[in-house]
Amino acid sequence: MKKSPLTTLIVTAVVIVGFIVAGPVFIVHEGEQAVVVQMGRIVRVITDAGLHFKVPIIDEVIRYPKRIMTWDGEQSSIPTREQQFIWVDVTARWRISDPQRFYEAVFSIDVAQARLSEIINSEVRTVTAENFFRESVRNSNLIMERAGMIDDLGIGDEIDPSIIEVAIRPAADYEPIERGRRQLAEEVLARSQRIVPEFGIELIDVVTRQIRYSDELTPSVYARMIAERNQIAQAIRSEGEGRKAVLLGRMEHERMAIQSDAYRLSEIIRGEADAEAARIYAAAYSQDRNFFDFWRSIESYRQSLPYFQKTFTTDMEFFRFLHAPR
Repeated sequence: MKKSPLTTLIVTAVVIVGFIVAGPVFIVHEGEQAVVVQMGRIVRVITDAGLHFKVPIIDEVIRYPKRIMTWDGEQSSIPTREQQFIWVDVTARWRISDPQRFYEAVFSIDVAQARLSEIINSEVRTVTAENFFRESVRNSNLIMERAGMIDDLGIGDEIDPSIIEVAIRPAADYEPIERGRRQLAEEVLARSQRIVPEFGIELIDVVTRQIRYSDELTPSVYARMIAERNQIAQAIRSEGEGRKAVLLGRMEHERMAIQSDAYRLSEIIRGEADAEAARIYAAAYSQDRNFFDFWRSIESYRQSLPYFQKTFTTDMEFFRFLHAPR
C-alpha cells in the first residue's frame, strides 16, 4: 500500500518539529559549565560559555554552576582536649573544579553539600578535640600582653594603681596559645582539601563563624566575669571613699580655720567697740554724773523690768530713780 504525499508530508513535518523541539543546539551561559551525557555515559564536558550542539533526544545536558558557593554548617557541641564542651559553627566556600568527576561522584549540588557536611564537620570535631579550649577561642596572646593594664578597664588614670591591682588578673593567670583559632581553621581546611578533590570539588576556605561556651559552662564564665567586675568596682568604691574622707577632712580644717579667723576678727571688733563705748561713757560721766547715773538706771529698767513677775519691795538702790520724790 502506497502512502499518499500528504501522509509523507505530515510525517516529515512531525520529525522536523520533534527535531527542533528536542533541541540540537543549547547555550551554556556565563557562570555555568555542563556535562553532556549519552545513555548515562559522559561524552563531553563543556566549561566555556557559548552556543553548543548535541544529538537530539539521545544527548542530555547536565548544567552545574561555575561560581563560588557557600556551605553553612550547623552548630554542634564538641569536647576540647580537656573535655570542655563548646558550640562550634563553621562555614566554607567551594566550587566545582572537575564537572566530570563531580557528576560521577555526587551528581547534584544537594548531595555535594551533604558530602561537605560529613567531611568538614568530622575534621572540625577532630581538630577541636585534639586541642585545648584556649586554642579554639583565642587567636593570639595579646590578652597576656595587656593583662594587668589599668587602661583596659576604661576607668582612666586617676585611680591609684595600688588600690585596684588586686582586682586585675595578672598575665600569669592566662596560658599561652601555640596555634590559635585561625590556625585551627586552616588545619581543618587542609585536612578537608585532601578529601574533597575525589568529588570534583575545590574547597577554597573554612571559616569559624562562631564559638561559644556550652550551656553548662556559660553560667560559671559569666559568674567569674561578674565577680571580677564587682571586685574592680569595690576597689574603685574604696578609693572613692578614701578620697571622700580626705576631702571632708580638708573641708573641715578649712571651715575651722575660717571660723577661727572670723572669731578673732569679731573679738578685735568687739574689743574696739567696748573701748569706744567706755570712752564715750567716761566722757558723758565727766560732764554730768547725776544725769549719767539716771540714764544708766533708765536703760537698766527698760531691759530688766519686763521680766519681773513679782516685786516684793522697792526699797533698794536699784529703784532709787523709779520711786524717788519728784
